[in-house]
Amino acid sequence: MTSRKNTPQGFSTRAIHHAYDAQANEGALTPPLHLTSTFAFETAEAGAEMFAGDRPGHIYSRISNPTLDLLEQRIATLEGAEAGLALSSGMGAVTSIMWTLLSPGDEVLVDKTLYGCTFAFMRHGLQKFGIIIRHVDMTDVANLEAAISEKTAVVYFETPANPNMRLVDITAASKIAHAHGAKVVVDNTYATPYLTRPIELGADLVLHSATKYLGGHGDVVAGLVAGSAELVQDIRLIGMKDMTGAVMAPFNALLVMRGIKTLALRMERHCSTAALIADWLEAHPAVEKVHYPGLQSFEQYDLACRQMAQPGGMIAFELKGGLTAGRQMMNRLQMIARAVSLGDAETLIQHPASMTHSTYTPEERAEHGITDGLVRLSAGLEEPEDILADLDHALALANMQAA
Repeated sequence: MTSRKNTPQGFSTRAIHHAYDAQANEGALTPPLHLTSTFAFETAEAGAEMFAGDRPGHIYSRISNPTLDLLEQRIATLEGAEAGLALSSGMGAVTSIMWTLLSPGDEVLVDKTLYGCTFAFMRHGLQKFGIIIRHVDMTDVANLEAAISEKTAVVYFETPANPNMRLVDITAASKIAHAHGAKVVVDNTYATPYLTRPIELGADLVLHSATKYLGGHGDVVAGLVAGSAELVQDIRLIGMKDMTGAVMAPFNALLVMRGIKTLALRMERHCSTAALIADWLEAHPAVEKVHYPGLQSFEQYDLACRQMAQPGGMIAFELKGGLTAGRQMMNRLQMIARAVSLGDAETLIQHPASMTHSTYTPEERAEHGITDGLVRLSAGLEEPEDILADLDHALALANMQAA
């Protein structure tokens, strides 16, 4: 039998085993939970060297912790990055990155569609401190090329975008940004590293709301960042330590590591179920339009095939009766939960205009492609037939009520 010593390990193997030796931890198969706020130094000199950055080691859990360190190494290897950073939430990741990279007078180019809280931070937060925020339709990278300037410090986008599933060509956008000296930051929450790895496609930083697919069980709020060792260290010591204090708790890190162990298996099921639902919805007479990267009718289907290993577990759709029909349908559901968030074992449905994206004004939603009738669905891990039966029942009753 040939040796596999130098053979790269697969995605799931690294998600389960990377950077951990049970025998170095008294044989514990599950990594220990380090519930400590501070760490003792062997000598005063050793402590001084750690504070100066001349010696590796943990100082204080607001900066680093052994449990978080293992999670950070795992997200880095899964994303194909040099280093990772664990934070208290997805928004903690967004804000810590931006406070590190930006200075007054800098410009940020963002795609037209952003998660509601990210939109609020950019438009209502950063702009108050002299940072210019400009929205660009990045579904056509020619628009990015036309908009970028010498002031542009960061190009930021989600792909797929929350909630309307817009895609951005990561490779093309990164080439344009780097030619102008700008950093590229990609929110990879929807796709996860199992489907898309932005760092390998040219991005500088990737972030996640680990609350979603990476945690996978709806029981933790967490954020993750991955990128070069230099950039991640800057975010750790500036954006996280000094600017936001958005530190992940060690127990939350353990929960996210538990979730990552089954990420590949769960994503396979999320994706296959979402594909069935999208096909079913597109054929339903009450449905006006379905936004799903796996449908040939999806405007960016070719890009989805190139950039994503599979089309993902998120679907957006609009009913012919608009907002009224959408609310009636959601209120008639019996198993599918009316709830925000995504990536859980449970199938979740919500109305972006009045929930996750209510930070936009009606005029802003219209401008940024978030219609009042749009419904967002996160395909869960239940039997697909049961999900379809619940949707069929709800749509039939909603249509009868509308008639």
